[in-house]
Amino acid sequence: MKRQPGKGINGAGLGPGKKTRLNRILHQHGLRNGTAIFLPYDHGLEHGPRDFFDNPVVSDPAYIIRLALEGGFNGIAIQIGLAEKFYWDYAGEVPLILKLNGKTDIPSDAEALSPLHASVADAVRLGADAVGYTLYVGSPAQETDFRQLRQVREDAQRFGMPLIVWAYPRGAAIEAKGGRDSFYAVDYAARTASELGADMVKVNFPHPEKVSGVKDAYQHEFSPQQAINAVVRSANRTLVLVSGGEKAGDEAMLEKTRQSMEAGATGLIFGRNVWQREHDESIRFVARLQEILSKYPQAGAPGA
Repeated sequence: MKRQPGKGINGAGLGPGKKTRLNRILHQHGLRNGTAIFLPYDHGLEHGPRDFFDNPVVSDPAYIIRLALEGGFNGIAIQIGLAEKFYWDYAGEVPLILKLNGKTDIPSDAEALSPLHASVADAVRLGADAVGYTLYVGSPAQETDFRQLRQVREDAQRFGMPLIVWAYPRGAAIEAKGGRDSFYAVDYAARTASELGADMVKVNFPHPEKVSGVKDAYQHEFSPQQAINAVVRSANRTLVLVSGGEKAGDEAMLEKTRQSMEAGATGLIFGRNVWQREHDESIRFVARLQEILSKYPQAGAPGA
C-alpha cells in the first residue's frame, strides 16, 4: 500500500506569524524534519492526581519539562498555572503549547464542556509557540463549545498563534454510535476541527471494529491502516497529531505510530505512554518513536 504523503506546513494556509511559530516547532526542535512528538501534561486537571500514583516523581511539573527537553520533544502542552510557575526555567529551550481550557473528570461526560481559563494573550505573554483547545465533538453543549472556539480562533488569527484542537468525541449520542474512539467518531472529530479552523488536530487512533450504532458507511470492514488513512484525509490541510491514549504495550504503540505516519500524520502527542515510566525507560521509548518518525520527513522539510 502506497503511503499518504505528509502535509507539512507550506500547504496549510498559514499566515506569517503562525508559519513562523510552527516552523520553529517542527524544524528547530525534535528531529527537525517537519515531524513532531509533543508531551502533554494536563492530566492533573483532566484526570486528577491518580495518574501520578505509580510514579510519584511525575507529579512534579519541573521533572516533566526537563523530560521534554532531554527527550528532544517538539513541545510540551500544559495548563496556565503550571506554565506560569514552572516554564520560565526552560523558556526558549522547549516550545510551549498553552492549553486554554480544561475540566475535571468529576462531572459526567453526558454534556461535556471544557471551559476557558486562559487566553491567547496569556500564551503570547508566556512565550508560547501554540495554543491548545479541547473541543468535545457531539456533546449536547456543542453550541457553547463552538462559541468559545470561535473566540479563540479569532484571537489566534490576530496574534499569529497556531491553534491545536484536541478533537474529542463525547456525550451520550457518541456512546450510542460506536463510542468515542470508533472510526466514525474519530473521523467526524477530525473533520469538525478542520472545518472550525484548527491548524493542527489531535485525535485518538480510530477503532474500525467498533460499529454498534454507527452510520452505514462505517459498517464495512476496514483495517486500522485504512481507518487512520481516512481520518488524515478528513482533516485535509489541517495537520494531524495522533494521541497515545492510556498507557499500552510498547509494540502496540510503535505499530500505531508507524500506521499514523504512513497515513500522512504530522506526528504524535504521547503523555502517559511516556511519563508513566522510569526516567531512562521514558527516554529509550521516545528514541524508538523518533526512529520511526525519522523515516517520514514532511513536505517542506529540508531534503523532503
